[in-house]
Amino acid sequence: MLLSEQCYKKIDRELAKYPADQRQSAVMASLAHAQVELGWISPEVMAELADYIRMPAIAVQEVATFYNMYNLKPVGKHKISVCTNLPCALSGGVRAANHLKEKLGIDFRGTTDDGAFTLVEGECMGACGDAPVMLVNDQRMCSFMSNEKIDTLVEELKK
Repeated sequence: MLLSEQCYKKIDRELAKYPADQRQSAVMASLAHAQVELGWISPEVMAELADYIRMPAIAVQEVATFYNMYNLKPVGKHKISVCTNLPCALSGGVRAANHLKEKLGIDFRGTTDDGAFTLVEGECMGACGDAPVMLVNDQRMCSFMSNEKIDTLVEELKK
């Protein structure tokens, strides 16, 4: 088993929300639980989840590869997603991304040599009025990110 018993208990709670013939409805939540535990979703984890949920492995892979919220390769301890969709881009998103690239010494989809940071381009985060926005580890939304706020965030995450 690639996932812990505790992770499978969480997946079981997701599965219980749906009729027995609709188990596949829990695939997104199951992928999310696996990612929280492992940090990313490997092809082996997708196959294991497919067997557990009782759905074709290709169907799990289709979901995992369609949505950008799933990490399909290992990422750094802190994954920072920067929104560069048009409203954010016009309101400082590109500047914020460039500042982070320079500060971390990596480009989008890159991970720092020490494994501390991965930088990705994010899709719309629904906070256009708060641009530029970033999402840290798919959990923490950071808004109105000036260069100074970015520097403070990076220093905080390094601790």
